[in-house]
Amino acid sequence: MRAQQRFEEAISEYETVLALNRNWVHAIAARGYCKFVIGAIEEVIPAQERAILLSPRDPKIGSYYCWIGQAHLLQSRVEEAVLWFEKARSANSEHPIPHAYLASTYALKGETESAAAELAQARKLSGDDRYSSMARLMAVGPFGGPKIRELFETTYFIGLRRAGMPEE
Repeated sequence: MRAQQRFEEAISEYETVLALNRNWVHAIAARGYCKFVIGAIEEVIPAQERAILLSPRDPKIGSYYCWIGQAHLLQSRVEEAVLWFEKARSANSEHPIPHAYLASTYALKGETESAAAELAQARKLSGDDRYSSMARLMAVGPFGGPKIRELFETTYFIGLRRAGMPEE
């Protein structure tokens, strides 16, 4: 259901799973992310922190770090976001998403050279052209419901524009 972007239904299913096994790391993290997407930003950080605590060498730990970074970024806590995106990049340096978020956060901090380098790396690692323009990135989404989308507009997207991503 999460893959089909049916986040509210997915939350219900993850809660059923967690009723059977309260320490199922993937269910904890994924439920937190689903809540984030529907607008409950404050719930993503505790969920990811719990997943990290339960499975500190988890192969998906880079995603957990990135989701924490997203929550900080959308709440305009750029310094904290950078730390988590750097952890995500270290955990999985071959994935383009942490590089794109670092491009945005570095640009928001005024570190334009670092931002441009991270954006170039995201483009290089991406299997498609999603980081070639804002129009292309928005077309591949998802960026959540209206509340979350608005927060992306006022943080992540502004940072990517400052990093040098063109509109078209």
